[in-house]
Amino acid sequence: MTAVKFGLSTRTVGLYWLAGLLVTVTLIAAFYIWLMQSSPSVAKSPLEQIVIATNTEYVGTCSIVAAREQGYFAREGILVLIQSHSSGKAAMEAVLQGRANVGTVADIPVMFAGFDQKPVSVLATIFKTEKDHGIVGRKDRGILEPASLKGKRIGVTLSTSGHFTLSAFLNRQKLSAKDVTMVNYKPEEFADALVRGDVDAVASWEPFLNTMMGRLGSNGVAFYGKDVYESLYNVVAMRSYIAAHPDIVKKLLRALDLGSRFCNEKPEVARQLMSAVKKTDAKSADGSWASYRFEVGLDQGLLLALEDQARWAIKNKLTNKTVVPNYLDYIYLDGMESVKPAAVTIIH
Repeated sequence: MTAVKFGLSTRTVGLYWLAGLLVTVTLIAAFYIWLMQSSPSVAKSPLEQIVIATNTEYVGTCSIVAAREQGYFAREGILVLIQSHSSGKAAMEAVLQGRANVGTVADIPVMFAGFDQKPVSVLATIFKTEKDHGIVGRKDRGILEPASLKGKRIGVTLSTSGHFTLSAFLNRQKLSAKDVTMVNYKPEEFADALVRGDVDAVASWEPFLNTMMGRLGSNGVAFYGKDVYESLYNVVAMRSYIAAHPDIVKKLLRALDLGSRFCNEKPEVARQLMSAVKKTDAKSADGSWASYRFEVGLDQGLLLALEDQARWAIKNKLTNKTVVPNYLDYIYLDGMESVKPAAVTIIH
């Protein structure tokens, strides 16, 4: 009766009611889909995990720290777990032993890996500088200039970039390894050994140089490796890992490239990020930041450096091999050529 009174048939009312119901259901479905996509509590595809053996105390890891803190790794769908080490030598061992997927190392560990025929490859160089290696000495032991290292006891981590830097320093002063007494230490042991007077000087890299100068105060003197050694900081992985995860390697390199750009373009913020993860004083790096080159690439200079260091290792009998390896076999080109081909200048 009511439908007739208002001029509508029962069928028409039913159609209106059905249409309204459909609209309501559609709106509810749309809202549910939006909620599913935007709610942080909804499970998404799990991130692919990568364990990186590195030293976040070292400024060269800025691209890694930035990529993690700025979300570049997550954007690529990877979760990076940091495994802390005080040297590239230790980070390389972690990779070789399967305790880490990727490691950050200077060129020296790669050089020795070539002699030992370890199945490891460089994915990219991520940092270059000439101002993070050097020697800290005690003035009260007569060390006032590099030439005064003759006859002194010098702490060093053998078979590392610190060892190579010391050799280069001595060579510049027309001295040899026989003119000093080298004492092998882990990097974290340097400061105490120097303060105690167990050694007269220490050859190492940052942040250990700054720590030792801080401990010695006015009794300390530092000689830095500019024009003696250029530090090339690299990312390495086992060939088996690379072959099994080529897409993850590309994701890693893309994120690191963004991280390196961040460190170059926003140095003040980058220093704050590094300070937040460092246990040591980050202020020491402020004055040198302009000389740091955060860049992801594969440069011909890496091959030349590896060959030069290999000859040094042979000459100083740090290996029983007598032939320089073909280090092109220890560099993975496909990843960088896919991600950033212009940054690959290695002749191959």
